[in-house]
Amino acid sequence: MEWMILPFKRYAEFSGRSRRKEFWMFQLLNIILLFVLAGPFAVSAITASAAAGTGPGSDEAVAEALLSGGMGLSMIGVVLYGLYGLAALIPSIAVTVRRLHDRDMSGWWYLGLAVAGAIPVIGFVASIALFVLMVLPGNDGDNRFGPDPKNPYGDDVFA
Repeated sequence: MEWMILPFKRYAEFSGRSRRKEFWMFQLLNIILLFVLAGPFAVSAITASAAAGTGPGSDEAVAEALLSGGMGLSMIGVVLYGLYGLAALIPSIAVTVRRLHDRDMSGWWYLGLAVAGAIPVIGFVASIALFVLMVLPGNDGDNRFGPDPKNPYGDDVFA
């Protein structure tokens, strides 16, 4: 649990390095909260569309469910997840930048990949490239962004 909330403790800290564990545990927290808070909305929308005889996620079914009040509580979950998303936006960007720093890459790469993500075909390739960068291990030892987070004392401890 400590690794999941560490990006919130380092809220807007764009300097330094972050381990893969910190990045991926934070992503896991985001996914868990998505299913817990917004999941009931999706379930009730699918249920309403099935009851209305329309396809899942159709506009008519969602509008009918909203007007009938059947999705009131789950709509609160969507609003709560939206507020959480706003609160987690800066820590998410910061942990991604620190993760790039662990690979000895500038954080500006994230901006470049995000802009490339807006282009239809290139965006898919940019998303895969960012995923691969987040999966790869960081550089061993110190780099220009700070000490190795896996071994903060360095190799010269016993020298």
